[in-house]
Amino acid sequence: MSSCNTSTSGHSTFLLTGFPGLEASHHWVSIPVNLICVVSILGNSIILFLIHTDPALHEPMYIFLSILAASDLGLCASTFPTMVQLFWLGARELPFDLCAAQMFFIHAFTYVESGVLLAMAFDHFIAIRDPLHYATILTPSAMANVGTAILVRAVLLNLPAPILLQRLLFPQISVLSHCYCLHCDLVGLACSDTQINSFVGLVSILLSLCLDSSLIMLSYTLILRTVLGIASPGEQLKALNTCVSHLCIVLIFYLPKLGLSVLHRVEKHSYPALAVLMANLHFLVPPFMNPIVYCIKSKQIRQGLLKRFQTKRVDVSWNSRRTH
Repeated sequence: MSSCNTSTSGHSTFLLTGFPGLEASHHWVSIPVNLICVVSILGNSIILFLIHTDPALHEPMYIFLSILAASDLGLCASTFPTMVQLFWLGARELPFDLCAAQMFFIHAFTYVESGVLLAMAFDHFIAIRDPLHYATILTPSAMANVGTAILVRAVLLNLPAPILLQRLLFPQISVLSHCYCLHCDLVGLACSDTQINSFVGLVSILLSLCLDSSLIMLSYTLILRTVLGIASPGEQLKALNTCVSHLCIVLIFYLPKLGLSVLHRVEKHSYPALAVLMANLHFLVPPFMNPIVYCIKSKQIRQGLLKRFQTKRVDVSWNSRRTH
């Protein structure tokens, strides 16, 4: 890596990093990574197709799930190309503009997913607390406004970061800590003053992930309080069971992010392989697990999937009879 004596602004080359110590085995490491990406793309595409084509799934919860699936596909599209480039082609170089663009989309889709998880928590709270007025509160126009607000917030919170990076000086060649570009990684490589960048990054995290996670915790506190007020134990269990899949996805999304944030501030340089693993868990596991969790836990999704397979089977058998 070049020193800061040969720094430039906006014309640096960044080198991607895979798994430290496993460079010779990157082709083997890439097999499970690529498999996770392919399953993520297929699973979320199926979820989107089912919700779009099945009128029975045109409910607020499944509309939020479709937005979640779309953001997962966007996250896969943002991370997958550079991972293939690194693991299969051995190409590590990434120009500044492409790196900044990837950073923007990765964080934007992450914030969209966080916002959708918050909206789904609110959806569960309304469904349990006030089921009689559920349809009048979460109307199609309200859903459209919530979706628009989530998207606009993600764009506005992430837009300053790549713009402010343009004013920083970087070494001619900088080595990244991961196989994609993250804001904290880029700021840490800069040779010039990064106080404004760090402040903007902190504000965006506070107004997105931290705020969302706090409100999700508040929602579940209110949900638990409401459920405990239900007299029948059977009704209590039924109400809590509707939240299991969402709670699993919240934990899958936030726990690796929390671990990665702690690792970046404490022992990232002591355990670089662990930092890379945590980053991959954070960006690859949620898109992989979300469709699986909802296919397992949601009866309506399972029924829609079975209906599609049965329709396909009937069409195939009917066509085979006609040919004979």
